Amino acid sequence: MYESYFGLREKPFSILPDPRFLYFSRNHQMAFSMLEYGIINQAGFTVVTGAIGSGKTTLIRQLLGCLGPDVRTGLISHTPRNNSPMLQWILMAFNQPFEEGSYAGLYKRYSEFVTSEYERHGRVVLIVDEAQNLDAERLEELRMLSNVNTDEMMMQLILVGQPELRATLQGPGMEQFAQRVSSDFNLPALQATEAMFYFDHRLRVAGCERELFSNEAKRMIHEDSKGVPRLMNVLADRCLVYAYAEEASMVTPRIVNQVIADRAQHGVFGSRVEAMPVAGTI
Repeated sequence: MYESYFGLREKPFSILPDPRFLYFSRNHQMAFSMLEYGIINQAGFTVVTGAIGSGKTTLIRQLLGCLGPDVRTGLISHTPRNNSPMLQWILMAFNQPFEEGSYAGLYKRYSEFVTSEYERHGRVVLIVDEAQNLDAERLEELRMLSNVNTDEMMMQLILVGQPELRATLQGPGMEQFAQRVSSDFNLPALQATEAMFYFDHRLRVAGCERELFSNEAKRMIHEDSKGVPRLMNVLADRCLVYAYAEEASMVTPRIVNQVIADRAQHGVFGSRVEAMPVAGTI
């Protein structure tokens, strides 16, 4: 809609998890390093948590793009909320038949697959996104399945989810699972200075060759969104729509305030904060 008007190749603030737009803040780099460490060193279980929209899924996409053919990976991107066995979901993640057969038959299929892949590649990794949906029983099932009837952990496990996952892992009866976690990281929101670089990075990837947001506009978007990347993207995208509609050359604090005010009055969820005072002049 506004891309050609602002000279952009594509929208800079999509909420889809695209690794090209991933900005490595210090904490995102730390989280990614933990993911890499867990795979390279075959270091037990890895847990990465963060609020909704903090960039966890984008980190996973980046990781999958970096892994070589010597690592066999499976991804469960939407954890089941019903009582279906995790075994079926694991087989599906690795593109193995999972629809038919008894649990014993499915386990035999899974065991043979993991053993074969382990001997061939040396590393078999299951990544579970949105893992906060798993209860203690499901997590214990994952722990047991990672052993595959040997003393070796043939299948590495990476859990990525919202902060509730940490609470579950710290709960009663989870001691054995917690002892297998060798690396973990909680991804916080972006700081104000990081947000400035975040904006610039995404705009540059989208083909922007000039300043589209004033520094004060960026600050206001960061403050309203509490540093959560997805919320920043939603607000920044809407600001560009407003600027396009007004035929403005850039997003100013006045435009940001107008978007926030309109959202509070007409939006489905209203505003998290009132329209903010603008520092300096527009």
